[in-house]
Amino acid sequence: MNTQKLSPDSRVIAAFAAIYLIWGSTYLAILFSLKSMPPFLLSGIRFSIAGAILLGWRLLRGERPGMTPTLQNAFAGVLMLFGGTGAVVWVEQHISSGLAAIVVASLPFWFMLLDYRQWAYNFSQKLILLGILIGFGGIITLFGSDSGNLSGKTLFAIFVLLAGCISWATGSLYVKYHPSKQSTTMNAGIQMLAAGLFSALTGWFEGETRTFSLANVSAESWLGLTYLIGFGSLIGYLSYVWLLGVRSTVQVGTYAYVNPVVAVFLGWLFAAEPFSGRQLLALAVILLGVLLVNLPKYQALRSRPSS
Repeated sequence: MNTQKLSPDSRVIAAFAAIYLIWGSTYLAILFSLKSMPPFLLSGIRFSIAGAILLGWRLLRGERPGMTPTLQNAFAGVLMLFGGTGAVVWVEQHISSGLAAIVVASLPFWFMLLDYRQWAYNFSQKLILLGILIGFGGIITLFGSDSGNLSGKTLFAIFVLLAGCISWATGSLYVKYHPSKQSTTMNAGIQMLAAGLFSALTGWFEGETRTFSLANVSAESWLGLTYLIGFGSLIGYLSYVWLLGVRSTVQVGTYAYVNPVVAVFLGWLFAAEPFSGRQLLALAVILLGVLLVNLPKYQALRSRPSS
């Protein structure tokens, strides 16, 4: 039997496939999971199980977390996974999974605006400034419709999701500028476990535990939750943090182009989610903005001499 390990290039390709396709498909898995599970408990179960698996594995391998890195990762996990991913779960009660993915496509703009250490560079580049303006023009496009005004509930859900994008970007930048010497798996496990516990406490505070019963969870929701834990969290999230260590953030960030396209297509194919011409136009405008924002960095990468 051939036991040859994957080459470095093969691992990179597999990791990119994970964040391109798996993360794009998690929007549909969330939609299915929500059919018989409340949002905060769904996130609490998902992240607690995934975090416990990763943390337990590292503890069994003899790694021990330090107090300061644990607190830092817990803080980042609450911002990224509870505030960011948790917002996606909550809003999918009120808007389609495809529309949620289109809003999340604006994430690169928030990175640009919140990364104050890079302001001198970012705001000196005309293409980046143009890309930010175009991208937010795409977001504004979502606040109309082809057949009447959006409901107040839909508008509120979009605002919540934009706040979630800001939370994710803030947590990611905090991790970037407060690196830990612990393993990637240990850091990710702490982040997930903290987000899971915070989500579960929020679900209890919101009264979800009083009405929730495991016996009433449908097979469809269990399958969605299992997919989110195994593929979305363990494979997708680990692939993301691993890629950040071996590839530039510009290259890793290209998942922002693919995820919304995958989510919109799968939502239409498997959940019969309608999408309007305005939503497709907004997606195209946002992705054009993302391209312009990253274009100076793409050009810088191509101009570097090969080693």
